[in-house]
Amino acid sequence: MNGYMNMALGALLGTVFVLFSVSLASEGLYHSENPEKPGYIIEGEEVASAETTKEEAPAVPIADLMAKADPAKGEQLFKKCASCHSAEKDGGNKVGPNLYGVVGRPIAHLGDFGYSAAMKGFSEEGKQVWDWDHLNHFLTAPKKYIKGTAMGFAGDKKDQERADIMAYLNSKSDTPLPLPAK
Repeated sequence: MNGYMNMALGALLGTVFVLFSVSLASEGLYHSENPEKPGYIIEGEEVASAETTKEEAPAVPIADLMAKADPAKGEQLFKKCASCHSAEKDGGNKVGPNLYGVVGRPIAHLGDFGYSAAMKGFSEEGKQVWDWDHLNHFLTAPKKYIKGTAMGFAGDKKDQERADIMAYLNSKSDTPLPLPAK
């Protein structure tokens, strides 16, 4: 080996030695053990189990919500849904299925739309329909109500907004359902 190669190799080994020594020294100086008892506790929201999510109900009865529902306000609120859904007759599917006539129809029934396995399972092969309660629960928190749904919408926690959207969707039908009785 020539002299420059020896100097370069010596410099490299010297640098590695210094870095390793500094690392050992700093670990010895600044090492700390985990405390036996944490200084503060972070409390999180409990996540409901799969068995209880279907049975959970929003606080306000659906008949009371729908009695005050305004389809015109629902049409305005539906604009946030319109990026993925159409509500026009023969409007076709988008990222999500067409919602024309959705109120009262079987869940996951459109043959020309690829529903998630979770939605197909929830529909029980068309035995379940989009009634007022199912719509209300689903619009509150889609991923909690139907675990594994592909719907990316987080949900609408405001009772009146959900009722307005449901009233609008009900108006977008050849045969709208009557409002739920009190």
